[in-house]
Amino acid sequence: MHPILFRIGPLTIYTYGVLVATGFFLGLGLAMKTAGREGIGKEQILDLGFFILIAALVGSRLLFVITEWRYYLKNPIGILKLWEGGLVFYGGLLLAIPVAIFYIRRHSLPLWKTADIFAPAIAIGHSIGRLGCFAAGCCYGKPTDLPWAVTFSNPECLAPKGVPLHPTQLYESIGEFAIFIVLMITRRAKSFDGQLFWLYVMLYAPLRFLVEFFRGDDIRGFIYGRISVSQGISAIVFPIAVFVFLMLRIENKKKDKKEVEG
Repeated sequence: MHPILFRIGPLTIYTYGVLVATGFFLGLGLAMKTAGREGIGKEQILDLGFFILIAALVGSRLLFVITEWRYYLKNPIGILKLWEGGLVFYGGLLLAIPVAIFYIRRHSLPLWKTADIFAPAIAIGHSIGRLGCFAAGCCYGKPTDLPWAVTFSNPECLAPKGVPLHPTQLYESIGEFAIFIVLMITRRAKSFDGQLFWLYVMLYAPLRFLVEFFRGDDIRGFIYGRISVSQGISAIVFPIAVFVFLMLRIENKKKDKKEVEG
C-alpha cells in the first residue's frame, strides 16, 4: 500500500524496514521486561536478542534466496535488497534457534525458560512485521472477489496492481496477534518451562500452512505441486512441537510427583 514512508533527498525510508524494526524492538522490550520477573539479566536478553536478529535476518533471506536461486544466480546484487521483502520466517527461525541455544549454553541460561521469555516477543514482533509486508506489497494473496479484498495501486508496491487480492499479510498478522494473546494468557498459568515456546510453534505451524493456500506470490517456492516450502516445513515442525510439548509436560508431572512423594 505505502512501500515508501518518506524520502529526504537521496535517502529513502521504507515502510517495510521501519515496521520490521518496530516489531523487533517492541518484542525485545517485552522479553527484557519478562526476563526481570523471571530472575534473568536484562542485559543478557538484550545481547541474545541482537544475536537472534542477525541470525533471523540471515536465515530468512538465505532460505528465500535458495528457493529462488535461479533468479539470484542471474541477479546476485538483488540478494542485498532486503527493503524489497523476500524474508522467509521459517528460515530465520531455523537459524536463530541454534544460535540462541549456543548463546544460552555459553552463558549458562535456563534453556526452556529463556525460550518462553521470547515466545510472546516473537509473536508480536512477527505480527507487526507482517504489516510491513502489507505496506510493501510482498507476500501478496491470490485474486478474490471477497468484500475484504485489497487492491494495490502504488507503482512501487511488489503486488500486482489493480487486482483485488486476498490480504494474506493481514491474515497472518492477525493470526500472530491472536497467538500473542493466547501466549500472554497462558503465561499466567504456565506449568512447565518450554510450554510457551512449543505452544507458539504448535499454533503458528497450522496458521502458516493455511495462509499459504491463499498466497499468490509463486516466488516463495514449492516442493511438490502447489505445496509450498513453508507448508512443507509447517508439516514437519508441527508434530515435533506436539511431541516435545507433551514430553516436557510429562517430565514436569513426574518431577512434581517425586517432590510430593519426597
